[in-house]
Amino acid sequence: MERLSSKAEVHGAVLAAKREGKSVALVPTMGALHDGHLSLVQAACARADYVVVSVFVNPTQFGPGEDFEAYPRDLEHDLALLAAEGADIVFTPNVSAMYAADAAVTVGPGPLGGMWEGAIRPAHFSGVCTVVTKLLSIVGPDLAFFGEKDYQQLQVVKRLVCDLDLPAKVVGCPIVRECDGLAMSSRNAYLDRDERAAATVLYRALRTAETLALDGERDARVIATALRDTVEAEPLATLDYAELVDPVTLQSLKTLDRPLRAIVAARVGATRLIDNMAIVPRQEQQ
Repeated sequence: MERLSSKAEVHGAVLAAKREGKSVALVPTMGALHDGHLSLVQAACARADYVVVSVFVNPTQFGPGEDFEAYPRDLEHDLALLAAEGADIVFTPNVSAMYAADAAVTVGPGPLGGMWEGAIRPAHFSGVCTVVTKLLSIVGPDLAFFGEKDYQQLQVVKRLVCDLDLPAKVVGCPIVRECDGLAMSSRNAYLDRDERAAATVLYRALRTAETLALDGERDARVIATALRDTVEAEPLATLDYAELVDPVTLQSLKTLDRPLRAIVAARVGATRLIDNMAIVPRQEQQ
């Protein structure tokens, strides 16, 4: 496994791999890797001949007062994990390597980036779209792997690649959870013992929604209310949103007449967490 820090080095290495007829996959990460990230690397290794993993804490997707400086970083540990998984290149640029001092062009996320996470974090998805576009341009992968845990991000990136005709296929990978259901996230490291126990309320709320659908509830508003009520009953949690939405447009819907996505975001203590789950009407389960 090679660790490369310049765009030119990565571009050259990938070009050499392509000349050998190898298919190329990209797994973009911000480091502080856990089993969720590693599941993306495993999926990439299974489907491509040559796997590039980027480790870059992207400042443009953090808003004022967010946790850019405090975001977990442990590069040596990340490198050891990636070597064990069989990655070919780890791209570890610094900020000045990724963004020129006079950089003036950004990539907007369109309407998908203006709701839910985008409404709460207004600059977030512009930062995501800009860095993803740059990474896809630098690496030129055939496949790019993203986790479903950041479900809105996945949909925004799919739309980005489609609308800008970028030559990569976006592959979404399932959420990886702790044994008690908490979705794996680098930010889980911020939680103290009581907050860690309370954080499972997001998964419990999603399971409540799933159970209602399995029991035959068709009113998406009833299910969304149950989502909200479950989170709001946890004293350490402060709800941002909980809703049932179309899986592609992310618009709120009133009726569960086809598979929808339950999305939820809340602060547990000072830590902001998100989660989601597919919700399928009862007859489609059979």
